[in-house]
Amino acid sequence: MKYTLLFLLAFITTSLMAQTVIKQDSVIKKMVDEVSAKNIEAIIRKLVSFKSRHTLGDTTSKTEGVGAARNWIKTELEKYAELSGGRMKVQLDTFTQPKGERIDKPFLLKNVIATLKGTDPNDTRVYIVSGHFDSRRTDVMNPNGFEPGANDDASGTAVSMELARVMAKKSFPATIIFTCVVGEEQGLYGSANVAKRAKVEGWNVDAMLNNDIVGNTHGMETDLKDNRSVRVFSEGVPSIANDDKKMVANLIAIGGENDSPSRELARYVKEIGERYVDQLDVKLIYRRDRYLRGGDHTSFLKQGFTAVRVTEMNEDFTRQHQDVRTEKGVDYGDLPDFVDFNYTQKVARMNLSVLANLAIAPAPPENVGIVTGELTNKTTLKWDAPKTGKKPAGYYVLMRETISPYWEKKFYVTENNTTLAYSKDNYLFAVQSVDADGHESLPIFPKPIR
Repeated sequence: MKYTLLFLLAFITTSLMAQTVIKQDSVIKKMVDEVSAKNIEAIIRKLVSFKSRHTLGDTTSKTEGVGAARNWIKTELEKYAELSGGRMKVQLDTFTQPKGERIDKPFLLKNVIATLKGTDPNDTRVYIVSGHFDSRRTDVMNPNGFEPGANDDASGTAVSMELARVMAKKSFPATIIFTCVVGEEQGLYGSANVAKRAKVEGWNVDAMLNNDIVGNTHGMETDLKDNRSVRVFSEGVPSIANDDKKMVANLIAIGGENDSPSRELARYVKEIGERYVDQLDVKLIYRRDRYLRGGDHTSFLKQGFTAVRVTEMNEDFTRQHQDVRTEKGVDYGDLPDFVDFNYTQKVARMNLSVLANLAIAPAPPENVGIVTGELTNKTTLKWDAPKTGKKPAGYYVLMRETISPYWEKKFYVTENNTTLAYSKDNYLFAVQSVDADGHESLPIFPKPIR
């Protein structure tokens, strides 16, 4: 009897265990594996060697200062571009920032941008990955002295550069832009210029990933050590909602405040990142940024683009915005010896898997809506095929309970409409395009239609 009960318990336990099938694209997986912790370390240490990368610092020296740093970044990206068959172009994005907060006089600023042009002339989508290469001391207006900025944000810059190195050798239907921006510590000025350009020039930015402070695995005060968790910050109510009262009213009416485009991107980062990177836990943080703080993705959100911030799980504030010193027995300063390069490698691999999957996938469906013509306990969704890029092989209709943070079910359909035996009163839905090999677009949250 004892053994019978043990057998039944083992059988029931085994039956209850969920099975997850992970299907990876071998080409994407090969690129993911090519991302090198050694290269990331070399980039970070080289950026620290310029002693200061303060936005308002030296731009004439060939060996020190922000000017020397950006010239080195540009030269390195141009080396990567040589392997792209002419598809990657590197440029300085130059602009004059007027006097303002944290800018004591008009100053000529330069971002470094590497654009890997998509191979499909009919695909207008653009994907952006970014880190800021400027650094700062305790006094944000002091451009002199040693300002290493190893983690904040040479780590994010290294992610952009290492992804450019790996991905330049491959081709994608959509365009990928690798940016290294300046002026973040002075007020997000570099990213603001890129975002404004994107808006004015009509870039079809489908998603923007901002990597800022992605190299530390030890939490100050808490003494938490975590080399597998990474935070993805995403806003709920879109930043542009203040300019669109109808948008806010619609969110309130349908309960869509947790399904902004940036929230869908965050969920996508988690699903795809954990699909390709082992020992990685992507934590979705439902805020635009850390409490009352901001980053370069904010510049894109304010222009109406979809963007998220990627940041380490536990921060060490003795390493951020600090002069290098020892005080009361405590070491301060953002030095490279305190960066976990293997952890930054994981974050970079997560970014690559997301960018590659998006750039290969079909564009998202358009005009996605839930039919509201009659009262029913079923849900009918309709949508149009994307007008840009390749035609999808089919679509996933995603579904989750209203209290769930993640999509729970996927229904595959080949038509541009479907009716599900689940009530829109009790569940949330989205639709994404998918190609024959399983590459998914970003999910699109439906609007009510009659």
